[in-house]
Amino acid sequence: MNLYALVRPGLFALPAETAHATGTALLRAAQGTPIESLARERLHIDDERLSVEAFGQSFPNPVGVAAGFDKNAEIPTMLAALGFGHVEVGGVTAERQPGNPKPRMFRLREDRAIVNRMGFNNHGAEAVGERLSTARLPDVPVGLNVGKSKSTPLDDATADYRYTFERCGDAVDYTVVNVSSPNTPGLRKLQHRDALEGILGTLLDAGARPLLVKLSPDLAERAIDEALAVVDDLDLDGVIATNTTTSRPESLQSPHRAERGGLSGKPIETVSTAFVSRVARRTDVPVVGVGGISDAEGAYAKIRAGASLVQLYTALVYEGPTVAREINRSLLRLLDRDGFDHVSEAVGADL
Repeated sequence: MNLYALVRPGLFALPAETAHATGTALLRAAQGTPIESLARERLHIDDERLSVEAFGQSFPNPVGVAAGFDKNAEIPTMLAALGFGHVEVGGVTAERQPGNPKPRMFRLREDRAIVNRMGFNNHGAEAVGERLSTARLPDVPVGLNVGKSKSTPLDDATADYRYTFERCGDAVDYTVVNVSSPNTPGLRKLQHRDALEGILGTLLDAGARPLLVKLSPDLAERAIDEALAVVDDLDLDGVIATNTTTSRPESLQSPHRAERGGLSGKPIETVSTAFVSRVARRTDVPVVGVGGISDAEGAYAKIRAGASLVQLYTALVYEGPTVAREINRSLLRLLDRDGFDHVSEAVGADL
């Protein structure tokens, strides 16, 4: 029996954010111990057919941890030991900030989803940068997700993003500009062309390579075109599609469906996969697919839609710490079924 199936009811008896903090504490306690080595031995799927080369980095498999799970870069090595091919830490802001008032994270259990309005709660660029520069990091790529401090006016956002990168960027393998979280007032306005060009251009001047941008699934078609034009004009290295959504599908059953914030998990899977396809059709850079992945079929759908890599967060809550192993193991079966010798051959197969 899956051990997590026994533990999950106890965790789900706790408020969602408390349960997340408890899980993070347990993983932090296991990091650097024989438990980490045992996890790596049991949960890694070592198969060359799953390896990915993207934006100058080598990934042992396409399945990564999305930003938001390890906001303060406390457990990247332990997350990698769970079988993930990369870990994205953050979002990190220039200033230390507590985030929005609690409660601010809600499980939609009937829908296998989460609504959060965390508001970039994190220890700030100085503390996270110090941790990244001194910690033992995993042997898989580690990304840095950079957000805007809540107190910083939109007109000063460029300097805010640069401050964070300059204190954290040297220790990581790639950087992601997050202008798509729905939980910082006005942040999504930075997805428009002029603001986006300013932020990304400044980070490129500061040496941010590889540099990716994370987009919202709620963008209108014209805004998608503008954002991808910036990606092409500035020769960015990739696009992450997508962040959480403020929309609420009519299919939602949970009483928490009306909570404000970004929706993640199973209900946004189809929408996010369609967004991946739209982005992949319009740009030649690697796409990282995020949104609703909980099994190999969901990951494979995004890969076939054009994603070179995929990420998950909510699935860790519902499926537990073996989810990367199960996805990677089943991805190999799906590749065999469809006659692909390597995962790269499946990227964009449905475009």
